[in-house]
Amino acid sequence: MTLRPRLFGWRCGAYLLVLAVLTWVAIHQLTQPLWDEPEIVLEMGGTYEYLHRNSSAPFSPQIRGHIWSGIPMTDARLRFVDPQFGFTTPAARFFSVGFDDNVIYSIRMSPQIEPLLIDDALKVVLDLQDQWRAKGWVAKGVRDDPTIADTPEWREWLRQGILSGRSYWQAGDKYQAMLILGRFEDYRNPTEERYLITLALAKPWTPFEEIEEMYDEPSHFPAPQPK
Repeated sequence: MTLRPRLFGWRCGAYLLVLAVLTWVAIHQLTQPLWDEPEIVLEMGGTYEYLHRNSSAPFSPQIRGHIWSGIPMTDARLRFVDPQFGFTTPAARFFSVGFDDNVIYSIRMSPQIEPLLIDDALKVVLDLQDQWRAKGWVAKGVRDDPTIADTPEWREWLRQGILSGRSYWQAGDKYQAMLILGRFEDYRNPTEERYLITLALAKPWTPFEEIEEMYDEPSHFPAPQPK
């Protein structure tokens, strides 16, 4: 009489255990892209130790006492840390961080895994510009280099493959960013129009106000201007 209740209890417990395992596996599969996406977390003027401690992507070994460049050891996105001006990028295959001994002073990257079609490339560029605008970054040098936009004029200008789109952004007196979008000949997709994005970030290096006061003549090859 006591065997059947015990057997039923054992089977019920086993079923519940299997259900719990299957539930955990399902949740893990749904959330794994968020958990496992490699990320480099850094701040300008921060240290190699901070980057190494807070990043989920492996990074090249430190070289002390030199000006050197380090790279993630896998495709990784950037999370730029600043209480006001922080932002994130998509995953990048080309991603270089400049160090002066132990201290970060520059970033240069292409926030994409491969050359992109124009729709996808513009989506990345516009998202970065929107993040900066929302965080208080200010577009600079717009007389010659207006912010990149998704318009027929911009698409036609980029499609020619002669000149790249370029915009400059500045965060107070702390950071300056240069964003470039240009046509790229992708040997793997020779019949498609592919585009490459370049992002450079450092302390302000171009004094735009001084330059615009010195030179009044516009560029001979102006990018499409906002209407």
